[in-house]
Amino acid sequence: MISNGEGQTLDFKYCVSDSRKIARTLAAFSNSDGGRLLIGVRDNGSIAGIRSEEEIYMIDTAAHLFCRPEITYTIKQHPAGDKNILEVEVAKGTKRPYQAKDESGRWLAYFRHGDQNIVANRVLRQVWKKEEKGKGVMVRFGKAENTLMKHLNENGSITVSKFRKIAGIQADRAEAILANLLLFKVLKMNVSEKGFSFELAQDSNPGL
Repeated sequence: MISNGEGQTLDFKYCVSDSRKIARTLAAFSNSDGGRLLIGVRDNGSIAGIRSEEEIYMIDTAAHLFCRPEITYTIKQHPAGDKNILEVEVAKGTKRPYQAKDESGRWLAYFRHGDQNIVANRVLRQVWKKEEKGKGVMVRFGKAENTLMKHLNENGSITVSKFRKIAGIQADRAEAILANLLLFKVLKMNVSEKGFSFELAQDSNPGL
């Protein structure tokens, strides 16, 4: 695992000094594809080992006090010479969105993007809630939806604010439309330094 490096389902932590930071990773894994957290491993893959049993207590604190809903995990210790590595495994959650409490007391939902934990936007949180309810979603293509598809066919991508502007609709309606189309895999969401944008999924039918 270490030789493969950090990624979508693997994160390294040199040590646990703040349960809140660990809570972000646990929440991000739960909201995404699940994953493993290796504690006692530096970013470059070298083994530092855990410092004490206190780190196990801090992981439990992160999962139960700084995450909501509480996150279930399994933990293993792996000997590496005279050192030990903690492996914390988290499954993809069934009660998304999972949130972590930050230093200012805010509860934020995170998701995993590559080797980063990113705060979820309102569109993605709607997708999670709809998926967890397990109910069908009906999409009627009206003026706003057709305006969106026309723009995507001509320009490739769009942001929530741009969609609101060209369709002349409120933010909550724009977010609901985008969430529904993500659920149907008509759209996919991209993440960059500039923020979130949406484009047609490769296997969707642009003629919708």
